[in-house]
Amino acid sequence: MAAVSVPVPRRALRAPTTEPAWMKWTLVGLALLFLLSFLLLPLVLVFTEALRSGLPTFLKAITDRDALAAIRLTLVVTAIVVPLNLIFGIAAAWAVSKHRFPGKRILVSLIDLPFAVSPVVAGLVFMLIFGRQGWAWPLIDEGWRVHLPLLGDTLIQLPKIVFALPGIVLATTFVTFPFIARELMPLMEQQGSDEELAALSLGASGWQTFWRVTLPNIRWALLYGVLLCAARSMGEFGAVSVVSGHIRGRTNTLPLHVEILYNEYAYSAAFAAASLLALSALVTLALKSWLEWRHGEALAARHRH
Repeated sequence: MAAVSVPVPRRALRAPTTEPAWMKWTLVGLALLFLLSFLLLPLVLVFTEALRSGLPTFLKAITDRDALAAIRLTLVVTAIVVPLNLIFGIAAAWAVSKHRFPGKRILVSLIDLPFAVSPVVAGLVFMLIFGRQGWAWPLIDEGWRVHLPLLGDTLIQLPKIVFALPGIVLATTFVTFPFIARELMPLMEQQGSDEELAALSLGASGWQTFWRVTLPNIRWALLYGVLLCAARSMGEFGAVSVVSGHIRGRTNTLPLHVEILYNEYAYSAAFAAASLLALSALVTLALKSWLEWRHGEALAARHRH
């Protein structure tokens, strides 16, 4: 018997959530207005003010001795913080996604702690620990003597933390350590452990399994997390402002250098330095878009095979 086709009413084909055209374009217009007002316009103003006095003034501002010291310190801090967060992020994501252990929920909550705590509060905590009134200050100021085999009595003294590079690194690391872990945990939980178990059953060691199975599966999320971590490290202000001491040419990162110039009414130099941060943000967005595109291409190729 031939199948009888039943005509479907035209109204039944319409989605129940279809909005009128005017509402759709209104929402699109509001989104574009928001992006234009709060993102694009301030970005254009930063570069406009930076170049208002001409290119020679701009180049003089960013090649000033204090500006170069701030740029150098920002890059050094980022170069230290990102590898530390990379190691922690992979270890934390591996522990949370691949293992079951008591206190797992507490660990996840602690990873999210920097998102809930103000960076200024984090800086104050480090001041209370390592500052002159902190409990660790006697170990920094006087040190303590211990008896070591072959060395005898040895004086162990902690390096200066606050108002120095270690304090800036600690504060920046605390603020940025959730980024890589939070990018990896959902992906690794979704992937499960089947491929790792298969590799181990075929005789692969733990390191071989990590380098040849786990790492290729998480590489795009890992790169994305590293990108976000580096961008936040370069732009961190609150926690670093508390522990740095604002020593010009020594402990001022680029955001702190911008604040000092602006407070001194050196607007052209302040916007010139700020344009470097804005440029790093644009580079971050471009790399983010490229990583998302590459990740999409990799997923499509994987589904085809």
